[in-house]
Amino acid sequence: MASHRGVTPVIRYDRRVPASLDEVIGLLDLERLEVGLFRGSQPQKSVLRRVFGGQVAAQALMAAQLTVPDDRFVHSLHLYFILGGDPSIPIVYDVENVRDGRSFTTRRVAARQHGEIIFYMTASFQVVEDGWEHQDRMPDVPGPDESIPMTDLIRLGGREALERWMGEWASFDMRYIGDNRAEDDPQRQLVPAVQRLWFKADGTLPDSQSIHNAAFTYISDLSLLGASLVPHGQFIGSKEVQPASLDHTIWFHRPVKADEWLMYDQTSPSASGARGLSTARVFSEDGTLVATVAQEGLIRRIGQR
Repeated sequence: MASHRGVTPVIRYDRRVPASLDEVIGLLDLERLEVGLFRGSQPQKSVLRRVFGGQVAAQALMAAQLTVPDDRFVHSLHLYFILGGDPSIPIVYDVENVRDGRSFTTRRVAARQHGEIIFYMTASFQVVEDGWEHQDRMPDVPGPDESIPMTDLIRLGGREALERWMGEWASFDMRYIGDNRAEDDPQRQLVPAVQRLWFKADGTLPDSQSIHNAAFTYISDLSLLGASLVPHGQFIGSKEVQPASLDHTIWFHRPVKADEWLMYDQTSPSASGARGLSTARVFSEDGTLVATVAQEGLIRRIGQR
C-alpha cells in the first residue's frame, strides 16, 4: 500500500457543496410541497459550477424516507445521474410509491430541474428482522489517528487548493490510508486496484438513523471513482481526466453512524470504454461491515473526444 508521496489534490472543483456540517444538515431538511413532492435547497456560498452528486443522492433518500413508515429502514438504493444539476435553483424530488408490502417498501424518486429529470433513485426499505449473520473481516490498516489528514495532502497543491478544500469540504473529516498505484507496481500485477481512507462527519449529527443514512450517502460519492484511476497513476483532480458519476449503488447491511469513523476500502476491478468501475466495503472502527458501495463513472481522457 502506497504512502502519500506524490499525491496531488484529489477533488476536481466543478461541483457545488456545503462548507459546514450544519449546512449539510440544513440541506437534508426538505420542504414538503405536496404528498410525495419535496423541494431541496442548495448551498449558499459555493463557487462550484455543478451540484455535487452526493447532495442529490442524499436529498433523494431523505425524500423517500419521509414517505416510509418509521419501522422500516433503507437496505439498498440504486442511483442514476442523468444530467448535471444547476446549483442556482432548488431541486424538486417526486417520490413514487411503488410498493408497500408486509416486510419491504419500495420507492422511486425523480429529481427535476428546468422541467427535466436530472437523477433517478430506486430505494428499498425493510422492517428489522433477525436472521443468519456473517461478514468480511476488516483489513489490517492504520487507524484514523495514524492516517494522513486529507488537508495535509491537499496542502501539497498549494495554499489556494487548501483554501478551496476547507471552503467546500470541511463538513467531513477525511484521513488518507494509502493505495497501490502504478508507481509501486509498474507491471500492474496488483489486482484489483486499492484505495483506502477513513471519513466521518466533522461534528455531531442529529440522533436520527434517516439523517445518518443520508449523510453517509452524501459523502460516499466523493472519492470512490478515484479508485479506478489508481492503476493508471492518475487522480480525479488531474487536468488529464474528465470525471463524472454515472450510477451509484449502496447496500446498507447494519446501522451506519456517519459521525463516527468509517473505513472506506475501495477497489476497482475494471476500467474500459472511458468508464471506471469501483466497489467498496465500509467498516466502522470496531470492524463491523456496515455497507457495500459500487459506482461506475466516466473517466475520459481530456482530448479523447
